[in-house]
Amino acid sequence: MKVKFNVTGMTCAACSARVEKVTKAVPGVANAEVNLLAGKMVAEVENEAACDLICRAVTDAGYGAAVDDGKKKPETAQKAPAEDALKEMKTRIIWSGVFLIVLMYLTMGHMVGLPAPHIFHGLENAALFALVQFLLTLPAVFLNRAYFSKGLKALWHRSPNMDSLIAVGSGASLIYGVVALLRMTWAMGNDHWDIVELYSKNLYFESAAMILTLITLGKFLETRAKGKTGDAIRQLMDLAPKTALVRRDGVETEIPADQVRVGDIVIVKSGGRIPVDGTVLEGRASVDQSALTGESVPVEKEPGDTVAAATINTAGYLEFRADKVGEDTTLSQVIRMVEEAGGSKAPIARLADKIAGIFVPVVMTIAAAAFVIWMLAGQTLEFSLTTAIAVLVISCPCALGLATPVAIMVGTGQGAKMGVLFKNAEALENLHHVSTIVLDKTGTLTTGKPEVTDVLPGDATEFVLLRTAVALEARSEHPFAKAILEYAKEKEISIREISDFQTLPGRGVKGVYNGQTVYGGNARLMEEIGVSVPEYPFLSAAGKTPLYFANASGKYLGAIAAADVLKADSGESVEALKKLGLDVVMLTGDNEKTAKAIAKQAGIDHVIPDVLPGDKAGVVARFQADGKKVAMVGDGINDAPALVTADVGIAIGAGTDIAIESADVVLMSGSLSQVAGAVELSRATIRNIKENLFWAFFYNTLGIPVAAGALYPAFGLQLSPMLGAAAMSMSSVFVVSNALRLRFFKPSHTPAAAAAPAAQTAEAVIDENAPTTVIGVEGMMCHHCTAAVEKACKGVPGVLAAAADLEKKQVTVRGNADLTALENAVIDAGYTIRR
Repeated sequence: MKVKFNVTGMTCAACSARVEKVTKAVPGVANAEVNLLAGKMVAEVENEAACDLICRAVTDAGYGAAVDDGKKKPETAQKAPAEDALKEMKTRIIWSGVFLIVLMYLTMGHMVGLPAPHIFHGLENAALFALVQFLLTLPAVFLNRAYFSKGLKALWHRSPNMDSLIAVGSGASLIYGVVALLRMTWAMGNDHWDIVELYSKNLYFESAAMILTLITLGKFLETRAKGKTGDAIRQLMDLAPKTALVRRDGVETEIPADQVRVGDIVIVKSGGRIPVDGTVLEGRASVDQSALTGESVPVEKEPGDTVAAATINTAGYLEFRADKVGEDTTLSQVIRMVEEAGGSKAPIARLADKIAGIFVPVVMTIAAAAFVIWMLAGQTLEFSLTTAIAVLVISCPCALGLATPVAIMVGTGQGAKMGVLFKNAEALENLHHVSTIVLDKTGTLTTGKPEVTDVLPGDATEFVLLRTAVALEARSEHPFAKAILEYAKEKEISIREISDFQTLPGRGVKGVYNGQTVYGGNARLMEEIGVSVPEYPFLSAAGKTPLYFANASGKYLGAIAAADVLKADSGESVEALKKLGLDVVMLTGDNEKTAKAIAKQAGIDHVIPDVLPGDKAGVVARFQADGKKVAMVGDGINDAPALVTADVGIAIGAGTDIAIESADVVLMSGSLSQVAGAVELSRATIRNIKENLFWAFFYNTLGIPVAAGALYPAFGLQLSPMLGAAAMSMSSVFVVSNALRLRFFKPSHTPAAAAAPAAQTAEAVIDENAPTTVIGVEGMMCHHCTAAVEKACKGVPGVLAAAADLEKKQVTVRGNADLTALENAVIDAGYTIRR
């Protein structure tokens, strides 16, 4: 089982590598992964008894560890540690800087012509001058003592880290200065002025103070930048309303949102945020779900629909039953998934981890070797010591440890803003390798529910055909039955009673309607009852399926064609995937002719028809056997085996049910366009990580030889420890800042706005003499409201056109429609009539 731990005291990649190493050495531990950025560790243990052993092992290694109980802390509590750390570092920087400025003025001011106090002039005052430098250095040492306490402790436990390098480097400078001060004092008392002159020019107090101050400044900038990596999670948290209006025992009461219980009736008025997940019981509203799905267009909600926490009721009124509260809401699951993905480790990070595990000991060995080599080469103690200190302070592996986790955290957070949830860092990395995208047809490319596409009357009128079809299909279980009923509802054709209803398996249905037996079904049924039906080649070519209707007297009434139609953005989404260089494949259980018709509409060239749900995984495996990296896109439930088999499983249209274990990536909306966005984000994130790793390796590869004195023999250049400290700090800031660029990532493909209804075009040819009715409407808040009012009015018989005016708060209707019917339609849409 996997157990989470909170780990404290880690400051660099060497720390996280050490914690992983000691944890894996504990009996009963199969694996361990440490997230340096979040201060977390996930360990796979055989039993709970190993948890105590892990905590003890990590503590013995010089760090702190405790089992994460999983309890969610308030947002303010989560923010506090980072804010406190920044405030504390800011105080240290300011006061260290004050003393450092004075120290630098006294020691180096003369280089730029600045006067020094007269009491420090001459060899006779050299000891006093050195003592003042020592006293000015002590505050910086005291304020930044954490480097010494942590670094020396880690060194004692044989697990040196970044703090160890800083402690040894700055400590060596300080100790050398103290020794020089004592030597000068002895020399002055014994009349050895040559020794006094030698040491007065080679004091390293300012180096010790400068190293500590610059390192702290770099850590401050790094911490402040890292704080922005969690912006996505904090923004998600901000979406949750603090209060909720509920009706209990008939009384409406405003309570804290975290006190809402399952089964409560929650009320959300126009402009309010929805506090929990639930099912709408009463009312209608336009709900902005962009925070969760990434789609900017609000969705109309009515009784029976589900709503999710943190979405916004832009216009209308809703009463819904609370189904999921607290940690079970969609928002909480999204936050948890983003946190876990940001805290996981990508395969690309393994190399950095392996190097970091041995980096610090190697650096300390290089520093010691540089000191010995220069001493043997005849250089002075001061030169050799400066070289060793420069190697120590320029080699801190901060940039190396930050290269991957900051990019992963920012990338997964940016994905959440887009409505793309990566379950772990491995999925984020693997997606950029994908060469083939396999798309399930139903629910992925298509809407997943059949719609009537054509009504083709035969020997009956369209009205008679539809009324007969509705009577038959009202009691049918055929998948197309609901589509016909929905279509008839839009046409306001009422359902008439039918008797002696009978299902004819594999063929259709029959019943007695208006005293006559009628039939509805496929061509085989028509053939059985002796009815000749015309051929409709254009239907099969378009992937549509006709249902034929006839009566017992052999009269052919006509056909109604239905199809599982493509989603509005499927075509352009497929084109976007192709532009990314991906091979797009469609899997479907349809026959070859129908499958090719659908694929042609979507712009897909590679189609695999007649595939049973259980065989989809085999198709994916065959692609993989050919050496292709495959991403399978499906609904996350019926396609579970294929999603697991694929290199990356992508669940599309998950809605509020995001806990799909079989998928690696979850798309919160039903838009296929998010697949292209996810691939682009993966590529951008991995590219960013490679840039960071290159910089970190390049910096250390170049910096260590220079610090060790590689340029001195040829050019006489020696790197100052102070410059090394500044370079080390800036390298970490550079890596974090580079990762933060991902916050501005935007996919190159965004779905085009849905085409506006052709109401205006139709209106242009409407008879100008048609009657006009103006109705005052209250409650319209935006253009989505006006569209809803117009749609409601156009559904009333006799309406030729309707145009709502948001500013005037009215709707103008043309046609011979009943006024009462119009007003009732507007009221049913969730708005109020202004008399």
